Amino acid sequence: MKEKKESKKPAKEAKKESSGQGVKELEAARKKILGSSDEDIERKPSDEDIERKKKILGSSDEDIERKKKELLKKAAKLKEKLAEEAPKTEELKELVKAKKKGEMLVPLDEYVKAGIYIGTKVVTPMMKPFVYRRRADGLAIFNTDLIDEKLKEGIEFLSKFEPKDVILVCKRKVGWRAVEKFSELTGIRAFTKKYPAGILTNTNLPDFFENELTIITDVWLDKNALNDTLKVHKQILMICDTNNFSEGASNIIIGNNKSEKSLGLIFYCLTRGYMKAKKMDTAKIPDLEWWTGELNEPQKGASKGV
Repeated sequence: MKEKKESKKPAKEAKKESSGQGVKELEAARKKILGSSDEDIERKPSDEDIERKKKILGSSDEDIERKKKELLKKAAKLKEKLAEEAPKTEELKELVKAKKKGEMLVPLDEYVKAGIYIGTKVVTPMMKPFVYRRRADGLAIFNTDLIDEKLKEGIEFLSKFEPKDVILVCKRKVGWRAVEKFSELTGIRAFTKKYPAGILTNTNLPDFFENELTIITDVWLDKNALNDTLKVHKQILMICDTNNFSEGASNIIIGNNKSEKSLGLIFYCLTRGYMKAKKMDTAKIPDLEWWTGELNEPQKGASKGV
């Protein structure tokens, strides 16, 4: 029995040795995969490693900190300089407002006084982009900045044509006085009261003539002139209120086209802008108050109304 026990002992030891050998092989495989020895894995970076890294980065901790402080100091100086040079918010607002007013065809309060910004209760899809808001009574209000812009565009567009190639139509009575003065000063033919239908399309009419541009004061009242112009495929400059449709227009001017003051202001701007562009004598143009009906008679030196 003793011999049997002794024969089993070497077998256990062999099993332990075999197990230890397996662990070592696994550890060796792990190190091979990681590519490092135990020393490499456990060793902390040396001073040489740190210095080498710093050289690669090109700066030491002190250099980085110093540069950071310098940049912060420069930023603070720049901020102070900008604060000194830049105007205050309120001053800036006043500067923008003054510049804006200076660039307008007439002062903003003249637009307001003439009521050019007051539309109707009806707003067509084409006029909606120009409407600023609605009043409590339901009337739509035009944006005065856009009124000014569209007037400038209208003047520029009109100035491309010679007086003999343009006609102006205005059936609305409140606009006759301003329209006739515009016609007298610019030499552009104007039709008030009634437009002779077919004058642009019927060659058999004794007063037939060809034009290049028709100015329409209100599409609802001046539709005959609009239709004739469309038939002969000529250009159209249209004054549009909030309730107007602008189909067929080559260019539009927005504003109240139902008021004497508003139409007077519009034709004052058109007259002055057109005459300047054509290098005509603008000294004959009456003051704005005459056009808006605030003066019963023309100013001294101004030509008499038609």
